[in-house]
Amino acid sequence: MKHDEIEPGPDKPAPSRRRILGIAAASGLAIGATAGLAGGIALGADSNPPRFQPIGLRRFENKVVLITGATSGIGAAAARLFAAEGGRVAFCGRRVDRGQAVEQEIRAAGGEATYFRADVLIEDEVRGFVDAAVRTYGGLNVAFNNAGITIQKKLHEYSAEEFDRVVHTNLRGTFLAIKYEVPHLIQAGGGTIVVTSSSNAIATDAGRGAYTASKRGLAGLVQSVALDYAADGIRVNTLIPGTTDTELIRRAAGMEAIPDDAWQVFMKQWAKSNIPGLERLATPQEIASFALTLASDEHPYLTGAQLVIDGGKTAHA
Repeated sequence: MKHDEIEPGPDKPAPSRRRILGIAAASGLAIGATAGLAGGIALGADSNPPRFQPIGLRRFENKVVLITGATSGIGAAAARLFAAEGGRVAFCGRRVDRGQAVEQEIRAAGGEATYFRADVLIEDEVRGFVDAAVRTYGGLNVAFNNAGITIQKKLHEYSAEEFDRVVHTNLRGTFLAIKYEVPHLIQAGGGTIVVTSSSNAIATDAGRGAYTASKRGLAGLVQSVALDYAADGIRVNTLIPGTTDTELIRRAAGMEAIPDDAWQVFMKQWAKSNIPGLERLATPQEIASFALTLASDEHPYLTGAQLVIDGGKTAHA
């Protein structure tokens, strides 16, 4: 299950600081406007963010890296980058076709990765995934707990099952992953855990009660876990990303079918009004690269921290 996956809902608002579809209509970038699309593409010719360049280090040479929620988005980008830096990557998610495709891509590039089908909602599957990863690669050194979903609506409109599903996936799922990762990390003499939270843990919007509660809860969970296992040589930190250009956003906006160039133009216009600071979305690679920095041995005094990478979003009052 990938990070920030939106569960279907009849009246969910889009995952933005304002409702994306409303912004789309106001900006005149409606999906069917073919004639205006060409002009819009020309307008947004410079809309792409800086091209991401991997740093070419081998910080994870022969280390075993476990990732939850890595069939697409930030998790998949992290799987590719960890493998490119020498990591032996075990990753999970619910979508078998996506998982197998990511595995094949990494192997074709000369990396080492194995996909396991697992849902973080189900304890036996989490335990089975961690154990299978350790059996496959002979241990565990790094864990990137990234799986998460959101269901967005006003609080009184949630069913108890919907609220529980978000909290159990995001918060309880991370608890389960850490629970079964820690014994292997202790056996290895220490390691690092990175947990994906969200900028909504700091500054949020209407319609995100379950998501925000779970993501803010993760920050507190990480602080406590960092203290639990500091003496065991395990460092635990929270990654707090801002709005990232993943299929989550595109699907929620109902724009899966439009051309990529048109999508980039739309998001450029939306970001100018909704993301203070850099006025653009992050790429999955940018967020994943920061996760690698937190997971590396470069900062041995860093634990129990909340590291924000949001382009300036939460700096704005």
